[in-house]
Amino acid sequence: MKFLFATGGTAGHINPALAVASYLRETNPDSEILFIGTPDHMEARLVPNAGFSFKTIEINGFKRSFSPKAVLDNVKTVGKLLKSEQESKKIINEFSPDVVIGFGGYVSGPVLQSAVKLGIPSCIHEQNAYPGITNKQLAKSENEPIVTGLPVRGELLRKTKSEARKELNIPEDRKLVLSFGGSLGAAPLNDAMRDILIENSKTDSVYHIHSAGTNGAQYLKELEDEGFEKISDTVLRKGNVEVRQYIDNMDVCMAAADLVIGRAGASSLSEIEAMGKASILIPSPYVAENHQYHNAMALVNRNAARIIEEKDLSGEVLKNMINELLSSDELISEIEKNAKAMAVLDSRERIAEVIMYLAK
Repeated sequence: MKFLFATGGTAGHINPALAVASYLRETNPDSEILFIGTPDHMEARLVPNAGFSFKTIEINGFKRSFSPKAVLDNVKTVGKLLKSEQESKKIINEFSPDVVIGFGGYVSGPVLQSAVKLGIPSCIHEQNAYPGITNKQLAKSENEPIVTGLPVRGELLRKTKSEARKELNIPEDRKLVLSFGGSLGAAPLNDAMRDILIENSKTDSVYHIHSAGTNGAQYLKELEDEGFEKISDTVLRKGNVEVRQYIDNMDVCMAAADLVIGRAGASSLSEIEAMGKASILIPSPYVAENHQYHNAMALVNRNAARIIEEKDLSGEVLKNMINELLSSDELISEIEKNAKAMAVLDSRERIAEVIMYLAK
């Protein structure tokens, strides 16, 4: 069988698709799997690194503005969209997939539309409480959605807290805070975290790993000026605090953590639930339909997380909430238990079952 995946943009779209593709490869070793993405986003690195074939099309999203520059960019996007549909059709005809699967990102649009026009069975996965623009355009109202959950990479479930702490050289009797703003980073979270990182670097009671994101080079430079030691071009350290541009060993860091702080993208929340972690969620207000807020509230309403909206975010507010949670093992334990209860651990299998049904 042949499976064609279309996804891109951020790790939140790409990693779940890779999890499902890996499961299909394990259970159908004779199958052929191809990914379509863009040449200048994370999928161009993550997909080949995972051992999958990868082809690209040129596409980007429309700007939600009427400024002269945005209007000009949108005109160019229309041209790219028309070209990308032709590129998608060519790739699909050459590969001849049994099923086409979209996991979000602008690239899904032209690929899925071309597949439908060619009469190829197709499905789309929506990970958020409110669907994105591309998926809303692709979805057919007469089709009932199937609840599958969001796949979590298998390595995230294999590492125990004790094993992870040994790997990171963190004592069992110390608290570990893990904070990140997504693969690219989040400037408001970085700003609120700055004084907390500096303060935590002066104590031995709390360990802290923070990711500034791939856009956070300047942030690392500012902390270097505050006395943080440059371990490499992308890693700083001072005391028990480590600041990185990107966390490559998220499975280890997440497993070791007592408290996770970050955005409320669906992929991150699925990982938090699967690993049963207490968290402080700071939803991005810049996403379609404010879906991260609704993602976060699904946990908050079940006492499975805490929330700080970005409009209320400050270093002091964040520090107080961190201290409140870390000072009570019972509170942390209750939130962990509630988060774990929300996890859907067989998402890969559920999605693969839908794909195999369509293939047959």
